[in-house]
Amino acid sequence: MDELGYGLWGVPTTAAVSFEGLSAHIHPADRDRVRAAFAATRGILGAYEIDFRIDVQDDIRWISARGQGDDAGIIGRVMVGIFLDVTGRKQAEEANELLAGEMSHRVKNLLAIASALTAITSRSTETATEMAVELTERLASLGRAHDLVRPIPGQDGKAALLGDLISVLLAPYNDLGALSGRIRVSVPRVGVGEAAATTLALVIHELATNSLKYGALSVASGTLDVSCTAHDQDVVVVWTERGGPPVTTPEGPGGFGSKLVTRGMSAQLCGSITYDWPKHGVVATLRTLKDRLAA
Repeated sequence: MDELGYGLWGVPTTAAVSFEGLSAHIHPADRDRVRAAFAATRGILGAYEIDFRIDVQDDIRWISARGQGDDAGIIGRVMVGIFLDVTGRKQAEEANELLAGEMSHRVKNLLAIASALTAITSRSTETATEMAVELTERLASLGRAHDLVRPIPGQDGKAALLGDLISVLLAPYNDLGALSGRIRVSVPRVGVGEAAATTLALVIHELATNSLKYGALSVASGTLDVSCTAHDQDVVVVWTERGGPPVTTPEGPGGFGSKLVTRGMSAQLCGSITYDWPKHGVVATLRTLKDRLAA
């Protein structure tokens, strides 16, 4: 193996390289697959190619191994082939898959939201004209709320106050008639920066969508309270639903939306989100730091 190969694998230069020696550096999740593919090359005539991950210290790299099967070109048990570093390509593919999944998830949510908002509006209006006006207002409000999940240009990193941000995001889901006020927001004066506003808006929007589809906001009797405490550097937002359908603790790892919320809170806000499932409704607790919220 040449000098570039040793550097790519992160192994010391030696006189000979064996498959067993290199396979110790293959990512455990890929090792059996690569071993099976390597064994299969002994009976395959022609070119082969396989992509896999390797561990290099604390870094993970993607390698594309290409060569000739059926002992073609092997002299003195020396295998002829190449290793390509395809880490950049794999990261781009993963990012595209994540984006496609997120877009699909959002489109499905929007369709569900439109249907649920229509049902909510029908409860608080008596004529088709009133319903059309109110539904149009709700959809316009939803559009303004969606603007908050995009970076805000020209704000010098300052986006909004936390209470204003949450109130605008939840406005489309609040009843305007006799059931007005079933969404209550009680948040102290805390500033939210541009980057944090984008992530937090995604989290709040996801929680509201789930509530609209399955939780307290899906029924006329349900209520939602969003409260916040801010002491020293800690900011804790508590999302409490009551009066919705019977609550049961979900099983399994959760869907794409749940993973999106968890990743946003941990990766972008360096915080966390936890859930409790009492009988009266779900309680979600968001924790982060003032410094991260202001970023």
